[in-house]
Amino acid sequence: MTATEYVILVDDEDNSIGVAPKLYAHEHALLHRAFSVFIYRILAENGQKQWLLQQRALHKYHSPGLWTNTCCSHPKPDETILAAATRRLHEEMGIKASLTACGQFKYKAAFDNGLTEHEIDHVLVGAVKDDCVIAIDPLEVANYRWVETETLAKEIMEQPEQFTPWFQQAWELATQEGQH
Repeated sequence: MTATEYVILVDDEDNSIGVAPKLYAHEHALLHRAFSVFIYRILAENGQKQWLLQQRALHKYHSPGLWTNTCCSHPKPDETILAAATRRLHEEMGIKASLTACGQFKYKAAFDNGLTEHEIDHVLVGAVKDDCVIAIDPLEVANYRWVETETLAKEIMEQPEQFTPWFQQAWELATQEGQH
């Protein structure tokens, strides 16, 4: 049996107001703190920027098999966003990278199984070398791929159902003019 995971409950300004078991927060649509990490690389041979996406594991209790940012999760009650994002990036994808915060946004998405994500999502971005080795955790990640910026923007527009509900808003923050 695994230990119960807790999320940090927050108000509309992202002030901590308590904690709750993760599943309970999703069952009751409680606003909680989360983060989304985007990793990119610049290819040495042509200077193209590519973004690392993950496909969520097929057994996840929401959004299974959908494409999303490099990793996303919730900080533990005693963790900062940066510490949690750094930890989960290594756990899910086997990557260590310096991360920079890009901003945050609030969203709410209900799923067919009765669960709801209601989060203030902090977006972080980091770069890796183009020969970075990826080591996925198959309990979290079904697959991964590198995608050029223009290709990804086209996919989001033409096939939004292939991506998680938070992806487009997080992507917009990660790729703001002058950010990265």
